Amino acid sequence: MNNDKRILIFAATYNEIENIKELINGIIKYLPHCSILIIDDNSPDKTSEVVKEFKKKNHNINLIEREKKLGLDTAHKIAFRYAVEYNFDYLITMDADLSHHPKELPEFIKNLKNYPFVIGSRYVSGGKCLMKGTRLMMSKFGNKLIQILSQIKSNEFTTSFRGFDIKNLKGFDLNNVRTKGYSFFMGTLFELERNNISIKEIPITFYDRKKGVSKIPRIEILRTLKNLFFLTFKKFFFK
Repeated sequence: MNNDKRILIFAATYNEIENIKELINGIIKYLPHCSILIIDDNSPDKTSEVVKEFKKKNHNINLIEREKKLGLDTAHKIAFRYAVEYNFDYLITMDADLSHHPKELPEFIKNLKNYPFVIGSRYVSGGKCLMKGTRLMMSKFGNKLIQILSQIKSNEFTTSFRGFDIKNLKGFDLNNVRTKGYSFFMGTLFELERNNISIKEIPITFYDRKKGVSKIPRIEILRTLKNLFFLTFKKFFFK
């Protein structure tokens, strides 16, 4: 499928030894001709050792090991630079905790034929979010608040399941996104809109983590709110 396009699938890892094997096997199953990039932040559980075992058998798997936990935003920026430097056509980013199912990857490829940016959305028709309780409520409320204040035409802002047509982004560079941590994902959509790049939403099912521990600190909610107000103010008053 799409053997004419060079496809890079990226995930950042920190203590994902319980999930990484299933993730890589799933990616290979649904996109057998793609390349995979894992950036590991020196996981104490030795996630990187599992990736190295895969590398021995599959030259399309690549691993970047960092000395310590340096943040999701910096990992995604490295992946974007990597995709540009090694002349990939498409970059698809996803979580390593199996909240994003590899079976949905072909749908991203299908849509990247026609759109420069594709985001997997829980909150469009056909999308599902299987989180429960407070986490689900905060996710729904947060995305709706971002949509209302930013006036960006998207229902989804915070998932990392997204695809980039590297060669058709009209000057967009992920490294220009200034927000850090989990706010980075929201900030990316502000930067896309600033560059007049259309946002294509496709429905996904977001699965709640079954193994391992969530890495999102509670303080990130406050940081995201602060960054939302800053980005909105900048958008409307500093055009």
